[in-house]
Parts: sequence; structure tokens; C-alpha cells
Amino acid sequence: MLPLLSLPLSRLKVLDVSQVMAGPFCTMLLADMGADVIKIEPPGTGDQTRAAMGFKMKGSDSLGFMNMNRNKRSVTLNLKNPAGRAALHKLAETADILVENYRPGVMKRLGCGYESLHALNPRLIYASISGFGQSGPWADRPGFDLMAQAMSGVMSVTGYPDMPPVKCGVPVADIGCALFAVYAILSAYIGQQTTGQGQYIDAALFDAALGFSIWEAAEFWGTGRAPTPVGTSNKMSVPYQAVRASDGYFVMGATNQKLWQKLCDLLGRADLLADARFIDNRARLANREAVIAELEKSFAAKTAVEWENELLAAGIPAGRMNSYPEAFSSEHGRHRKMKIDVPHPVEGSIPNIGFPVKLSATPQQVRRHPPLLGEHTDEVLAEAGFDDAALATLRAGGAFDP
Repeated sequence: MLPLLSLPLSRLKVLDVSQVMAGPFCTMLLADMGADVIKIEPPGTGDQTRAAMGFKMKGSDSLGFMNMNRNKRSVTLNLKNPAGRAALHKLAETADILVENYRPGVMKRLGCGYESLHALNPRLIYASISGFGQSGPWADRPGFDLMAQAMSGVMSVTGYPDMPPVKCGVPVADIGCALFAVYAILSAYIGQQTTGQGQYIDAALFDAALGFSIWEAAEFWGTGRAPTPVGTSNKMSVPYQAVRASDGYFVMGATNQKLWQKLCDLLGRADLLADARFIDNRARLANREAVIAELEKSFAAKTAVEWENELLAAGIPAGRMNSYPEAFSSEHGRHRKMKIDVPHPVEGSIPNIGFPVKLSATPQQVRRHPPLLGEHTDEVLAEAGFDDAALATLRAGGAFDP
């Protein structure tokens, strides 16, 4: 393991005043790169996801929580209490970054908004994550991935035509917003090195979901028509989707004329090359269902894995439809270390999703287990200058009480 100071963000102190997913995932990415992330949690209950997803564990913390909060320290503070707020103010004086995801206006009403903390620490970068942003007609709405997917238009293009609405299988608005927030935070930090001033970041799930919608926006602006769902296929080229083999589905793509020629040659389907309906990509787009029907007649002769191997050998993109167990246990998943085991004081060892990007000189490390609730309260506050008497005063004042 590399020394902590060799990690790229090792000199950053981050206050994580967030719960559930977008905020905690954002701050975990910073922590994985070396930042000292101090997770500020409500006393008694902590982050809501500690009790979410009731898979049986030895302790009370869920696996979902543990996959978004490694490499952090936990401090419990009641921000509704003056003593708790005073402690947060003290921590903010020396922090580089604060991330929060309360509903817009809550932190300001608590006396912990950007203006208040900027006055204490002008270098502070303050990121607010919410469902719909800090301004606008929808700003006060609760910030949930499902609502952001629906109201951004993402759900309108997910699934198959003439079927009930379907959301993306993974929380793209939550995770997308977390990624955009990291990008903004690090950009602001680079700027702060020149100006000496922090700034405020307004990150929204709604904006993130729309930010992913490149092809859909282009289709709407280019045609004037609202995009509609097309299942696993693609609006730019045909064939590029899941297709049925003898034992189930696999995915493949012949996304240009050269690949289409290779595919037809592999299948022994010269008739498809000669068919005017399939003569080029524009024609295939207009006759998508007919293309897939003809291809599936040929694909029915072999299994999905057989076709995957044959297509790849011919230089045609293809892949099997893995379940999560299959993806994690695959030779490639193991090689990429996409499942790691993290030591834990209660569970012994817990599975975590591995690091999704790899750095050659400063690889990310698991330095800390996902923290127990309030595990580092005294440690962190002592580092901030609170001696035993001051900690006793905070306790007497209700800073750590639910």
C-alpha cells in the first residue's frame, strides 16, 4: 500500500453532510483518491442507508451503505442543536470541501449554508446536491432518482414501445449527479489554487439525467419529434441490439457497412446484402424489424455463446447477457478486480465494488472500513481543537443527542 500522502487528494479535508446515494457516492470517490472525508451524521440513526436493504448482516449497517462509505470517518452531530452547529462551524474553518444533499434551503435555515460557512472560510468549496437544483419551479421537490429519471425524459426512452414505463436498472440520475459533482468540485479546487477563493456548486439529479441525453436531445432538436423507447436497439444504426439465439439472447452490433458485410458473409446470407431494404444503414433503420427477423432466423442455429465467439473472431462486436453474479465472477471481472473484500470490525470482511478507474502511479486504496456510526466523533473533534473539557461541554449542550 502506498503512503497516504502519495495519493492525489491526500491533503484535502472534506465534510460529507449527505445521505443515501448521490452525495455519499461523490464523497467516496474523493476519499478513494486520498481525501480525508468526515461523514457528518444525525445522532441515533445516521445515514438512512445504514438501515436500508435488509440483507442479513452481523451488525446493523447495510451492504448498500458499506458500498458507498468506505475510506470515511463518521462524526455524529445534531445540526438542529446550537452546540452541534457550532461544532460543524469549527470543522468548516479548516475544511477544503463540503458536500450536502438536504432539500434546498435546509442548510441555510440551520445556519450552515454557503454564505455562513464562506464567511468563516473563504477557501471553502461548497457543493449542494439536490433533485432539481437550488432554483426553479421544481426546486423544492424531493430529490429521488426515480422522479429525476421520469421528469428529465429518461424514462420516456427506456424500455420497449407500447409497454408501461420502465426506469433504468441502475440509478443513473443519482450516480450521474455524483460524477458531475466530483468533476465540478475538482475543477473548483484547481481554480481555488489560483484565486484563493472557494465557490458554490449547485448539482441536480434532473440536470445530470438530461446531461446524459445526447442522442435523444439531438433527435428531438433535429426532427421536432419526441424520442420514444426502442428497447435494446439504437437509433443511429441497425443491427445494434439484443438478438435471440437458440438458447437465449446475446448482444451484437454491425454498426457500419463494413461490419454489415462481414456479418452477412459469416452467416452465409448473401441474400441480405442484395436486399434493397437492407442496402445501407439508412435503409436498415427504416426496416429495423425486418432486419432483426432475418438475422434471428440464422442465429437460431447456435447458442448465444457460440455466436459471441464466432462474431468476435470475425471482428464483429458481440457479448453475452451476464447476470451480476456472472459479471463479478467472470474471468474479466476478476482480472479487473471489480469485487474487493474490505476488513470490517463487526462483519469481519465485506464485499465492495472495486475501483471503476485505475491510476498507474497513485492507485486508489481501501484505507478505512465503512465507519460505524459516530466511530470517529471524539477523534475528529479533538483534531479540530476541542479538548476534553470542550467535548464535555458539547455533550452537555446536546451536540451528540438525537
